This record gives sequence, C-alpha cells and structure tokens, in this order.
Amino acid sequence: MSDSAGRVGVVLKGYPRLSETFIAQEILELQRAGFDLEIISLRHPTDKSVHPTHREISAPVGYLPEYLHDEPMRVLRAWLSARRLPGYGAALRSFLGDLWRDRTRNRIRRFGQGLVIAAEYAPRLSLLYAHFIHTPASAARYASLMTGIPFAVSAHAKDIWTTPAWELAQKLAQCEWCVTCTAGGRAELARHAPDPRKVQLVYHGIDLSRFPAPEPAEPPGETAPVRFLTVGRAVEKKGIDTLIDALALLPPTLDWRWTHIGGGPLRDALKARALANGLADRCAFLGSLPQEEVLKAYRTHDLFVLPCRIDADGDRDGLPNVLVEAQSQALPVLTTPVSGIPELIAEGENGVFVHPDDPAGLAAKLQELAADAGLRARLGREGERRVRTRFDHRATIVELEALLTASLRGRTAGSAA
Repeated sequence: MSDSAGRVGVVLKGYPRLSETFIAQEILELQRAGFDLEIISLRHPTDKSVHPTHREISAPVGYLPEYLHDEPMRVLRAWLSARRLPGYGAALRSFLGDLWRDRTRNRIRRFGQGLVIAAEYAPRLSLLYAHFIHTPASAARYASLMTGIPFAVSAHAKDIWTTPAWELAQKLAQCEWCVTCTAGGRAELARHAPDPRKVQLVYHGIDLSRFPAPEPAEPPGETAPVRFLTVGRAVEKKGIDTLIDALALLPPTLDWRWTHIGGGPLRDALKARALANGLADRCAFLGSLPQEEVLKAYRTHDLFVLPCRIDADGDRDGLPNVLVEAQSQALPVLTTPVSGIPELIAEGENGVFVHPDDPAGLAAKLQELAADAGLRARLGREGERRVRTRFDHRATIVELEALLTASLRGRTAGSAA
C-alpha cells in the first residue's frame, strides 16, 4: 500500500481504449496499491465497448478540449488563469521554440491542452504522469513548466521511434524519470537523454488472473481445418498484408481458417486484399472485441501469427501484449524478431520467427507448423511457462510504484521545506 500523499494526474491520449489494455492494467494496479489517481484524457473514447479492467477503475476521468476551437471559452479561461502562474513565461518561450521547429496545429493544440491542465487540474495534483512521450507528454510538459509540478513519462513504441531527437532530448532532460517496456526502447531513449539513468526498463506483463491457464482441450479431428489467429490493429507495422499474401501461397490441399481481431484504418483494405486473393471464405475480420471474447479466441485457435515490421516512418511495436496474452493460453506464436519481441520469444523454444515482409517464408512456416501438432503443442507449453514465470505484471508493477512513491515523497518534502 502506498503511503505517499499527493494525487497523480495520469495524462493519456485517449481513455478508455481497447487497444491499450496494458495502460488500464497499470492504472488499476496503482489504484489497488493505494495511489490517488486522476485520469486526464486528450481525446474522448471511440470504442463501443470496454475491457473488464476499465470497469474496475474508479479514478475520476476528465477530458481536455480535443480541438481548441470546440471549447474556445474554456481555453480562454484557462489562459487567463495560467498566465498568472510563475512559470507561464518559461512555458510560452518553450512552446514558441517548439512551434518554430514543428509548425503544426497539433503543436498549438498541445499548448492549449497544457493551459487547461495547469488551470483546471494542477491545483489538486502533485505529479503529472504521461503515457506516451509524444503528444501526452507535450501537454504535460507545458503544464509542468507553468505550475512547477514535476512530470514523468511512460514511453512505448511508436512514440519512441517517430518523435524527433530534439524533442526526446528536451523531454528527457526535464522529466523526473521515464519508463519504457523493452530493452531496445530503453537503449534508444537513453541515447537521447542527458542523464541516461532517468530511463528505466519496466516490462508491462499481463494480469494473469484475467488469463488463467486454459483447460486441457480435446485435440481437433484429423479433418478439422488449422485455425490461425491474429489480434492487433490494422496498421502497417503489424504486417497483416504480408500475412494475407502468405495465406494466398498456401497449397490448396491445406485446410485452414484465419481470424483477425482488431480495428484500425487499414481494415477495409485488408478485407479487400483477402477478397482479391480469393480468400474471403476462409478469412474472418471480427473488428475490436471485448477481452473476454479475445480470450476465447486464444483458446480455440491453433496458431497465433503476427508478422510485425518496421514501417516507412520508423514506427514499430515494442513488445506487443497480444503475444504475451496468446502465450499465456499455450497458443504457439509465429512472429518476427522486431524490436522487443526477442525479449519474449526464443526461436524454436517458445515460438518461431520469420523475416518481416517475406510472404514466401511466412507461408513455408505456416505450412510447417500447420502440419506438426506436436511442435505447436511444445512451443505453446514453453510459451505459457515463460509468461507465467517472467511476465506477471503484478511483479513488474512494483518497480513503477517505487518511482511514483519517490517522486511524491520528494514533492511533499519540498513543499514542507
């Protein structure tokens, strides 16, 4: 139980979001540990359902103006209030310097959101904690400069690799600390940090109480199709287009079905790709689903496939939580050795790798694993063992709790002095 006084403002890009279950799990565990939290979201939710985790979170939730012109009087009142703060001048100068380098409406929006945080939320906060080092950390940083309230950051994947170097260095210099979820991400952030010790590696893990060990299943009949599963947003870095091309290369004699769970901007294009390849009757695009339905899918499929890549602008996954979830259910994994994935998967031990953007190589591995139920079972058993011994998020959350507690105690001590 945390004995630290002070409320933490958790600044998020959007809340709640089905694609960010790991953030909800973290918030819930911090809540259980006794931290006083308030969620500050830059965007309103767009998903039609929520995970069970979201329903257990009792922290109050507030929404910033998503677009400044939607709530002009709110932004004006925030500016009139914030301009009296001792750090307003420094924040304004920093914003103008940032705008000179990044001449976008998005930059102006983050300063406006920072004004609202400073005016409406900061008076009851002791620390700002931003999830993602790009836009949420920008709004939190401007508010921190205005108010003197420290801010900390959690960085993940796209935000690390697509944020300009000057901006990473700036935020890492001014934040209290930064946590990230892969060794590769930590190395990249430390490279930009004036003090690399500020950057800490904290794996996400998963809440294993929500992913209990599966009951032993009856083996499928010899005539049953092999069931492939992909869970992930339909975006370029997931490599799902490569998977569809690989499925089109499988021999006609192989009986298979493929299910995709997830939303995303490329979903319609992927459906059209499957149709163009003559695969529509074997492919199911289910969209975003609640966690209970995703868990059921892990337990009723034979192989999890996620051929991740580094996309054109450098965006990439860190360590996709869906790989950890799938392995918790003894579902064997076929993926690529991109970013932090080798920190979970050891080739041939608890999963199989294929090169990114290689439909022929992926098709060969799909055919090999489809034909060898014994290999799939061995990989699945080892994957489950590794997840349950190394990726229980209730163990990894302790490191984050220690960082938050130290920051809050430091804030309290500074106020008393």
